Amino acid sequence: MSISISEAAFELELQDFEAAKARIEADVIITPLLSYPTDDRNLLIKAECLQPLGSFKIRAGANAIAMVDKVKLINGVVTASAGNFGQGVTKAAKNRGLDVHVFVPDTASKSKVDSLINLGAKVTSVSFSDWWNIMMNRSAGVDGFFIHPVAELEVIIGNGVIGLEIAAQYPDVDVVVVPFGGGGMISGIALAMKALGKSPTIVACEIESSVPLSAAKNKGRPVQVERGESWIDGIGSTIVLNEMWPLLDALVDEVVIVSHEEAANALRALSNTSNLIAEGAGAVALAAALKPQYSGKNVVAIISGGNINKETHAHIMKGNDLFP
Repeated sequence: MSISISEAAFELELQDFEAAKARIEADVIITPLLSYPTDDRNLLIKAECLQPLGSFKIRAGANAIAMVDKVKLINGVVTASAGNFGQGVTKAAKNRGLDVHVFVPDTASKSKVDSLINLGAKVTSVSFSDWWNIMMNRSAGVDGFFIHPVAELEVIIGNGVIGLEIAAQYPDVDVVVVPFGGGGMISGIALAMKALGKSPTIVACEIESSVPLSAAKNKGRPVQVERGESWIDGIGSTIVLNEMWPLLDALVDEVVIVSHEEAANALRALSNTSNLIAEGAGAVALAAALKPQYSGKNVVAIISGGNINKETHAHIMKGNDLFP
């Protein structure tokens, strides 16, 4: 009898993450930890926005493609993605001569969709609800091997390499703040840290318009929440995936909710202070890391990506907030 994703993930060992690090080293860079100026805490930002294709998702995509049996890929690859994971999978798949079909929600950033097309993916846009059904059912109803962008062991392992890097770059880290979309990144980071014998506080951050993890933590189980309008894509769904809940319940210590105003301020700060272009999810992480409860701590915030529409970025940089 096969075991669940969560059961398999809890059995991962340090060697699994170290093997992934070696497996994907030609596809990714070791992103820097950059100091962020604050008076009351030691805050470093993990600049995953500097990765090839502008997102941490290249790690998961490359590892997932590399670990799948070639026989299963004969009809190509299918995935569901708001953009970043699709780009990572497409780049890795195209390097192996594979066709890729990516289903994106109609809320996806135009810049991310354009990048998918430019990389050679077939892109189908569907409503957010239909897209989320694909995520929950692990099937898009088309030919090809489906790789889930979150609830896939290979994805979790690939993302865990971020945890290895943080532990090597900042051994004394107290708090790691991670944007929460579906849980693949935060689970991987937390599991890799545990495999190293590290135990920083693992903090998930959500935008105020969609708080499925906060709701699940409060209720002790995944519950449906409203998904409000937001200029921030890549995070924000209606419910925590059932197959990811055991991991998130056990590994995530705290959930911080960030307002759109705080996210906009953080996006401007990343540009003005650190010369980084970040997408909304990355700005949410910085905003959460600046919360008062982390004063006096050694904090790392994951700036998950930089694939934001140029018009959106320019609008916010001018001080015009895109609040629902």
